[in-house]
Amino acid sequence: MELRQLRYFVQVVEQGSIGRASRELGLVPSALSQQISRLESELATRLLQRTATGVVPTDAGLAFLRQARLALRHIDGAAIAARQARLSGLVSVGFASTTSSLLAQPLFAAMHERYPGIRLHLVEGLAGHLAAMLNSRQLDLAVLFQDDLGHNWSATPILDEQLFLVARPGMLDLPDGTPVGLASAAHLPLAVTSRAHGLRMRVEAAFERAGLSPRIAIEIDGLASLMDIVQANAIATIQPGAALGRLHASDLRTHPIEDPLLFRRNTVASVSDDELSPPALAVRVMLADLMRRLAREGRWPGATLHGA
Repeated sequence: MELRQLRYFVQVVEQGSIGRASRELGLVPSALSQQISRLESELATRLLQRTATGVVPTDAGLAFLRQARLALRHIDGAAIAARQARLSGLVSVGFASTTSSLLAQPLFAAMHERYPGIRLHLVEGLAGHLAAMLNSRQLDLAVLFQDDLGHNWSATPILDEQLFLVARPGMLDLPDGTPVGLASAAHLPLAVTSRAHGLRMRVEAAFERAGLSPRIAIEIDGLASLMDIVQANAIATIQPGAALGRLHASDLRTHPIEDPLLFRRNTVASVSDDELSPPALAVRVMLADLMRRLAREGRWPGATLHGA
C-alpha cells in the first residue's frame, strides 16, 4: 500500500466522483481509477460503490476512510515536525458556539505563546455535528457535553456550568444577578435553540420536572443572532455561563436559575490517546488547563470544577 493511494482514496470520497477527484489531483481518470482498483485488490474488499452520479464509500470504505484520514494527518504532522525540528503541526479543535465565545481567543493566545509551531484549526458548530466530526477523524478533539459523548473516546470532564435566565431590564422586577426559579421564566417569551441542540432538550426536561411549560417565542440556531434578538426585543433566553461572555457591552440582566439538575457538563473529548499526535496531546493539556483556570479565577460565569 502506498501513501499516495491513501490520498487518492480520500480525495475520491470527498469529491464523490473519480472525474472530479482526478481534476483536483491532476491525474487522468483512468490512472486514478486504476490506483483505487489496486488498493481494493490489496485489501481484498470493495471500498467504493459506483453509482449513476459518481461513487460512494461502502461500509468497508467508511471504516478505511477514518483510518486513512488519521494516518495522513499524522504523516503530514510528522513531516512538518521533521522539517522544523520542534513540536509543530495542525490540530483541529471543535467548540459549540457558546463555548467558542469564551475559549477560542484565550486558547489561541496561550498556544501562540507556548507552542508557536502548532497551528490551530478551530471549528464552531453544533455539539452533535462536532461529535460526528470527531468520529470521522476530521477533528482531533472537542469540548462536548454529557449528552454528546461517544464510545471509545478519551473523555475528561472538566467543569459544570450553571444556566442563566437572560433578559432586558424591566422584564423581571429583580436586581441583576438575583437567582430565580423556573417559575419566573415560565411566563416570559423565550428565544431558544432548536431540538437539534442538547441544551434545548435539557431546558425542556427541567420545565417538565417542575410541572411547567416554556413559552417559546422563536427558535434560533445561532448564538450571535439569538443574543441580538434578545437584546433588541422583550424576549428572554436561557443560556449557559459561557454564553455570557458575549454580553460585555450589553445592558441585559442575567439571573442564575436555581435548579440543582439544570446544568451543563463540559468535557474535553478526543480520539484515543494512541491515535493523537504529539501536537494534539499538547493542545488537549493546554485546553483543559485553560478551562480550569477560567473557572478558578471566576472568568467562566456559573462554572464549578468537576468533582470539586
